[in-house]
Amino acid sequence: MEEGMDSKQQPHLILANKLFLLSHPDVDDIDKVRLREEVLSVVKSDDMASLYEYLTTSGVLEKDAELLDAMKKRIEEETKKLDEKIADAEENLGESEVREAHLAKSLYFIRICDKERALEQLKVTEGKTVAVGQKMDLVFYTLQIGFFYMDFDLISKSIDKAKNLFEEGGDWERKNRLKVYEGLYCMSTRNFKRAASLFLDSISTFTTYELFPYDTFIFYTVLTSIISLDRVSLNQKVVDAPEILTVIGKVPHLSEFLNSLYGCQYKSFFIAFSGLTEQMKLDRYLQPHFRYYMREVRTVVYSQFLESYKSVTMEAMATAFGVSVDFIDQELSRFIAAGKLHCKIDKVAGVLETNRPDARNAFYQSTIKQGDFLLNRIQKLSRVIDL
Repeated sequence: MEEGMDSKQQPHLILANKLFLLSHPDVDDIDKVRLREEVLSVVKSDDMASLYEYLTTSGVLEKDAELLDAMKKRIEEETKKLDEKIADAEENLGESEVREAHLAKSLYFIRICDKERALEQLKVTEGKTVAVGQKMDLVFYTLQIGFFYMDFDLISKSIDKAKNLFEEGGDWERKNRLKVYEGLYCMSTRNFKRAASLFLDSISTFTTYELFPYDTFIFYTVLTSIISLDRVSLNQKVVDAPEILTVIGKVPHLSEFLNSLYGCQYKSFFIAFSGLTEQMKLDRYLQPHFRYYMREVRTVVYSQFLESYKSVTMEAMATAFGVSVDFIDQELSRFIAAGKLHCKIDKVAGVLETNRPDARNAFYQSTIKQGDFLLNRIQKLSRVIDL
């Protein structure tokens, strides 16, 4: 296993999360003071000169010209040493040692958060690499850089590159790790269904600790699965999954969130859901999709409740969810107008009437429509042929 591919979360991804929290409006000022000190400590210890310049320009840190000059000087000295080791390896050692020397330089640029030089040096290292497994490790480093900067174009291209490499070979351990990277990318770009599928495939083989701990992985798996899977699949793959059961209790509110939904305990579900919202808002991958997820999960739970009824009173539904009738009225009106729920509100009687589309009838109508379209095309074609 390459250096840096160990069982601990990569330090620069921990730093990325702290930088995200520093810019978050919901984080207390006292916590931001602590976070700022921690960020500055990491920046200084690893000589992150380019990141320091960006943070001082954006007002996150105060500028210290002497500190910046000292960091740049140390970077120059270390780069010179690494270049000397590369030159020595090229003159006196074999191809494997040359590659290791280039890799060391790549990892150094990653550590100091110099994105452009790191990506450039990784390309050079790739040119010195023969084994598919080692090339895959370089792609993982590139993906980590992509997730640090949330550079989705770089991430997407790197995932495609990794898949092409697997066509040449590659071990199952790296293939399974790639699923987690791709799942995180899908979740970060609002493709929750694909993310859930990839995460669920990786539950029993998870080794991607450089991205996040296992309990965070389970947190993401449960959240994406709830709005992506049907009730039967959710029970088989999530609710009864032993890997999830052993960890789910470590994440506050997550077990109640999942089990109350599956057990149709809607009041408990809303309470657990409100407890989870804070964690979601403070997660750098989920926060941009917070409002969307809120809508989708409410669509799932309202649809599940209405599935059991042809008609139900608004008061009964409000009681089941532990909210007021006015709240349910406003909520359902928005979802019905958006086409998310198949029902109508009888405001006078205070009743909800479901009008779920019949799947068999819808398929029949679709077939007839497509048949008519095909016949029209054939008739037009026959006229052209006759001419």
